Amino acid sequence: MYFRPSSFLALAATFLGIIRLASAAGPFFTSITATQHVLGNDIWNITVGTRYGTRLYYKGRDLVGKAAGHYVSHSGGTSLDWTSGRIFAQNEQFLDVVFEGTLGDFHWVIYPDLAGAYQYFVNKALPTLGEFRTLFRLDNTTFVNGKTAVKEGPLPTLAEIATATNVQDETWQLASGAYITKYDWSSFLRNPSPSRSSPETFHGVYGPDFGSWIITPGKDEFNGNQLKQELLLHRESKTGDVVLLNMLHGTHFMASSNDQFAVGKTWGPWLWYLNDGSIPDASARASIESSSWPYKWFTTSPNYQPRGSLSGKLKLSDGRPASNAAIFLGDNNSNISTLDQGANNYYTTFTSPSGSFNIPHIRVGKYALSAWSNGSPIGDVSTVFLQNDISISQDTNTALGNLEWKTQERKCIFQIGEMDRKILGFMYGGAERQHGLSDECPSNMTFTIGKSRTEEWCYAQSSIGSWAINFSLPGHVGGNSSFVNSRNGTSTGAAVLSVSLAGYSSGVDSEILVNGVKVGGMLSKDIPNDPALYRSGTTAGEWHFFEFAVPGGLLRGGGVGNEVVFRVTKGSRWHGFMWDSVILEWA
Repeated sequence: MYFRPSSFLALAATFLGIIRLASAAGPFFTSITATQHVLGNDIWNITVGTRYGTRLYYKGRDLVGKAAGHYVSHSGGTSLDWTSGRIFAQNEQFLDVVFEGTLGDFHWVIYPDLAGAYQYFVNKALPTLGEFRTLFRLDNTTFVNGKTAVKEGPLPTLAEIATATNVQDETWQLASGAYITKYDWSSFLRNPSPSRSSPETFHGVYGPDFGSWIITPGKDEFNGNQLKQELLLHRESKTGDVVLLNMLHGTHFMASSNDQFAVGKTWGPWLWYLNDGSIPDASARASIESSSWPYKWFTTSPNYQPRGSLSGKLKLSDGRPASNAAIFLGDNNSNISTLDQGANNYYTTFTSPSGSFNIPHIRVGKYALSAWSNGSPIGDVSTVFLQNDISISQDTNTALGNLEWKTQERKCIFQIGEMDRKILGFMYGGAERQHGLSDECPSNMTFTIGKSRTEEWCYAQSSIGSWAINFSLPGHVGGNSSFVNSRNGTSTGAAVLSVSLAGYSSGVDSEILVNGVKVGGMLSKDIPNDPALYRSGTTAGEWHFFEFAVPGGLLRGGGVGNEVVFRVTKGSRWHGFMWDSVILEWA
């Protein structure tokens, strides 16, 4: 066990505490002064004051050193202060230590043989906020690498940052032309697609001898849906501290998410874990935690243990099973998008090939069920399924049975990209996170239906210029084409142009023309800004969907060429449109 005062005066002040520590067995908590407390076990210990946790000793080394240490903050960096520390609960298994504040209480649950602690936070009076986080700022000589679900390797050095040119927030350009940015160390918190083997259950920082990890097997309390992504770690650019984040409620890649929380709302428990820097060991520990979740030992929060489950089967109104659809269980009777919801608890999954789904371990309460296309084989469906007032009861499966999902029921003329709220399939879609990738997309482009491939359509449009889609209607005769609607037998020459954006970063305006006639536009003043495109996003930001009416008589048949043009009239580097799908259908 290691506890090292920094001076002779500190040594004198803590003499009694050292005696108590030296005789401690297993988990312990001791108050050095009214505002200084030491907690830990025979493997590690940390000193916690009115705001920061410092002097983190593990295997004879202070893992904080000159860095800031552990703390909790909200709304862009406002730190929480602790008015007291005490033993909250104790039994033969563990010690639960609480640090109390006016805004809420932070707990450390310490087991005798665990290198690390379970942590959770209970709300008292948090303000309406978008950002709420816990974090460790650690010694930058001990921790030199980072690990997320999508990135692993050395963190940029403070020397690299100091000699590079700052081009935007926490983003620099090196002399070589390459960029370094903290946003490369971001990832999706939940599974963004069923093809990904597992959600982001652990991330951390490590060196040759030490590793510090956050393991989050439960995702109940995180805001947002499957496409919720967050910054997980980085190097602090002013001090060089290595920052390990646990973003409990974040907005780094969202247009907005400001929520008010009920008194007693609990985030966690999650596991903060220490080891020798081994990624396989951290992964193995994450598997253990996932198999143990929900934690049976956690009984502090009255709404944590009472849980039920939900099952059902979705079928499209055209008879197809709703295969591979994204499923989201969230706020009941809400007018907030699924990504922006964040005040309560949320659950996600995907349907099977037959359209069936099952969600286990749902906290009791009332929810709304949403579903949307996650690509093939229903990537042509632009509508969203919604059912409110779904009740979850304790130890009971709520079986919804067969559910019908009404599609847009229109005949497709052409489609570029599948409806999945992501840029996957387009040029650079799904590439490694990197700043400035949108520079590779052209200002002007021509895409010919039937000849051009989906991957020739670039993932983002930022620069002034025109992207044209050329197509013909050879099966339709006459100068003005029409289509007989099989639903009601009427003939129509009108069409609907659907534009689905995987994200949008403000500052770019576009007008939309069909055969030279303006049918609509997408303007910065009308679309909420999300930062995904200029923060290294290469999969998704915040989804937006538009439908533009194409009047009858505008489309030409008889093999005569037609053209849809997206003309950017105001550009902005690294900002603009992230594409999901473009669909032209008969009305």
